[in-house]
Amino acid sequence: MTSQTGGQEQQAILAGGCFWCTEAVMKDLRGVSKVESGYIGGQTENPDYRSVCSGATGHAEAVRVTFDPAQVSFKDLLNLFFATHDPTSLNRQGADVGTQYRSAVFPLNAEQERETREVIADLTGQDVFGRPIVTSIEPAGTFYVAEDYHQDYYAQNARQPYCVAVIAPKVAKLRKEYGDRLRA
Repeated sequence: MTSQTGGQEQQAILAGGCFWCTEAVMKDLRGVSKVESGYIGGQTENPDYRSVCSGATGHAEAVRVTFDPAQVSFKDLLNLFFATHDPTSLNRQGADVGTQYRSAVFPLNAEQERETREVIADLTGQDVFGRPIVTSIEPAGTFYVAEDYHQDYYAQNARQPYCVAVIAPKVAKLRKEYGDRLRA
């Protein structure tokens, strides 16, 4: 994958609760060319939304972010990820409860794993959240792309009550705190 700046694109896989939320905050970052909602970290092959929501597959709702590291680094993505969900809440984000909503990073190489551990250690050392970070670092197995209706969900359903109550505040926080990193 070659980026618009001519460099090699990379990918990151992040799970921060509902994938609709994580997708919405990642997709407008400068340097991000694609965000896909999907499932990872479970034992069932070819899971679907219904099976993942049951909690029986072991998968997390996650996003696969394709990005140009010359424009946005993996650490930048991690910092945004940690700033826009609650990494201190075990298997829960707001009203969404279950292992499918866990906070997790699925490093795709040793450097991503090292950087994830560094960011978590730094946030812990600064006591940013006032509680222990429970974000897991898990092996990146197969990423299964979610059904089409989950892709770009917020953009297509911004007036839906869940989007208004849960996703819109995260997007507003992104625009306020990371406005200089968004696409023009």
